[in-house]
Parts: sequence; C-alpha cells; structure tokens
Amino acid sequence: MRSKGPGLTRRTLLGAGLGGAALALSGCSGGRTGAGGRESIVVAIVSNPQMQDAIGLIENFRAAHPNIDVRFVSLPENEARAKITASVASGGGEFDVVMISNYETPIWAANGWLTNLDSYMSETQGYNPDDFISTIGDALSYENNQYAVPFYGESSFMVYREDLFEEAGLSMPERPTWDQVREFAEVLHAPDQGRAGIALRGLAGWGENLAPLNTVINTYGGRWFDMNWRPMLDSPEVEAAVNTYVDTVRSWGQPGAATAGFGDCLTQVAQGNAAMWYDASSMVNGIQDPGSSLVGDKVNYTLAPTMETDYAGWLYAWSLAVPATSPRKQAAWDFIAWMTHPDYFQLVGEELGWEALPPGSRDSTYEIPEYAEIASNYARPTLDAMGNADQENCMVHEVPYDGLQFVAIPEFQDLGTRVGQQISAAIAGQQTVTEALDQSQRFAEAVAQTYGWEA
Repeated sequence: MRSKGPGLTRRTLLGAGLGGAALALSGCSGGRTGAGGRESIVVAIVSNPQMQDAIGLIENFRAAHPNIDVRFVSLPENEARAKITASVASGGGEFDVVMISNYETPIWAANGWLTNLDSYMSETQGYNPDDFISTIGDALSYENNQYAVPFYGESSFMVYREDLFEEAGLSMPERPTWDQVREFAEVLHAPDQGRAGIALRGLAGWGENLAPLNTVINTYGGRWFDMNWRPMLDSPEVEAAVNTYVDTVRSWGQPGAATAGFGDCLTQVAQGNAAMWYDASSMVNGIQDPGSSLVGDKVNYTLAPTMETDYAGWLYAWSLAVPATSPRKQAAWDFIAWMTHPDYFQLVGEELGWEALPPGSRDSTYEIPEYAEIASNYARPTLDAMGNADQENCMVHEVPYDGLQFVAIPEFQDLGTRVGQQISAAIAGQQTVTEALDQSQRFAEAVAQTYGWEA
C-alpha cells in the first residue's frame, strides 16, 4: 500500500540533518593550514538535493583525505549566485571551491578569476574527462582548457502524469507544441481536487523564471538582441511567447506561481498537485525519489514544448571550480575530484539509491546497469535534449551572444533578474505582459549601448 505521505529514506535524513549545519557555516572565512599540515577548505554550493547528498556523504571524503577539513556554505540558488559572484569578482578569497555554471565559467576564465584544471585532471587516477557529456564539457571550457568540471548537467523537458492522461483520453506527443500543452493543461486542471494543470516557475531571477521562459522565447522566434545588439524584447515574437507562458500559468498553473521556484514546483509535482511540469531535466532525482515523491510510478517524460523550432531545451551544468585566489588549490581539487569522479556515482547509488545519481554529466552514468534500469523512461529524453541543446536546433534567428536560457554576457545577471521581476509581476497580475516587456526593453537598451548599439 502507498502511504499518504512521503517516507524517510537515508537520503532524506542526510539532507535534513546536515543542511542546517551547512547553512550555519555561511559566515565562515577562508580555510587555513593548521597543525600537522591539516588544511581547511571552504566550499560554496547551491542547496539543491544533489548537493545535500554530497554533504551527507562527506565522511567518505574525510576517510580518504584525513588532512583536509571541508566546511560548506550552502545557500538557495539566487543567494548563492550573488554571494559567489561577489566573492570571486572582488578577489575576496573566502572560498576555495565554488559551484558555478556554464554561464559564469567562460566569462570568469577570460577574466583570470578561475584556475585551469587540466593538469589536475590528468594527474587524477581514473578521472577521465573524456567521459563528460560532450556538450557539457565544452560549455565549461575556455580556449580548450577546462576551468570547471560538471557535478550534474541538464537540459529541460516535460514530466507528465501518464495515469491522468490515460484517464482523460489524452496522448502526449514525443515533441509537443505549446498549443497542445495548453490544451492538456486546461483539460487536466482540477483546482477543486487540489491539482493544477501545469506547474511553471514564476520566481524572479535570471536562473529562475527566465530559464524556462527563455526557451519559450527562443522557439517562438524571439531573441534578446539582434546581430547589431538592438534589443528585441518588445518584438511581436517575444510578446507572443511571454503571453503564452504567463497566460498558461495564470490560467492553469499552481497556486502562488509568481513566487514559485524550481524547488516549489518540484514539491507540487512530487506530491501529486500538478499534472505536468516543464523544467530542468534534473527534476528526475526528486520525481523518482521514493522517499519524497508520491508519483514516481505514475509519470513519464517528453521533450520540451516547441513552436517554430525542432527542439527547445536549454543546456546547464552545476559545476565546481577553484577561484584563482585560493591558496589551497590542491586540497580544493582533491575535494572536487572526489565529488565528480565516476567512483562518486557508484557511492551515491550504493548508499542513497540509484535514483539519486547526479544526472547529465558523464556518459558512463547511463551505462551503470542499476541506473539504466531505473532511468529507462527518462534517460533517452534527457540525452536527446542535451545533445540537441544548441542555438541551431533551438533558435530561429542568429544572435550575437552564446546561451539558450541565458545571454552569456556579464551584465545578464543584473539584466536578467530585472526582467525576471517584471515577468513575475505580470504572473501575479500586477501589470500586463506589454507593460512588463516595455520596461524590460528599456533595461535591455541600457545594456545594449555598451555593445555599440545606438538608440
């Protein structure tokens, strides 16, 4: 019999027991070398489930490296981005290891803020960087050198309640369009039963609501800037895409959508309160976790919704890097190598369950028999989405910047967050989409002028 609430697995207990302790360390200064040659490193990470798993397994690292003490700074995504960026950009030196993405890595490497990891990888037995999923490894390099290594990678896709689709006589295509998704959401929306037709992020942030929304903009033929850096956020294509997203979540989305981030949507879906969810492919760790999800045996997965393109996913990797300012680079690498080594994936599977493996970083992950069996309904869409997550497949027009769910320029952290705030306000009903995009266009114009565009 299925219980009415989620059970407690070892993974759940480890995350709950150690997460607070990690947060309490957020005021720590940089590590030091102490008596007997012991070193203390400070690791700044995002408090997502996969990272909490690593905290829970840290005694395995300590057993292999008794002279290295690890102190974690674990923060929610938006806070972690701000704190890590401020520290690394200012050369503050408070962190020895930082969790960043393929957005920051090439920009920061070009600025000289990160340590080249090539020699460290080559000297680590069994590390095998050639095993990285190629699109992810390439996205974390600069001038053919590796400046960050992936902990987990992701594209984006759709999870849906297969049982609800069958009951309603609906069939999810392998490549749904947004028009079809909206039809499904309307049919399956049942607020009187506590169930939304779809869950979508509304929480403001360039890495929150703009991540899924930008893929909608791309597939509708929109873009942030044209090839001359003219801002395009007030174009008909962008307005159509944003209207689709905002109207979908306002009409058939989860309660409180304007402030819902990835974790909030995951909870809604895992507890059976949403029939569909379009978001990061890394969602599978939470959706399939029998200790925290009620729907793991009721769902299936399909590719990101499209309109004018063949694919519409994104490419993202939560990765580990060593700031150039760290005086403890070897100790920092020893920790990174432990957390991103193929042996770590075996450890996670054996200790926490194979469904808890960090997805999307190594090809060999999908060759582990126990994981291949568990991932039978999402491995193919995950790899298909990641393998086709490029501008040629996912965008209609050429653009002067890299990135799919972000614009790979330094100003985007601020610009994207400002625009995300406007979209969140539209989802909350505080302004219209047109008003949100008019203001967003003005924000983008200020940035475009630094790239040579003239109003």
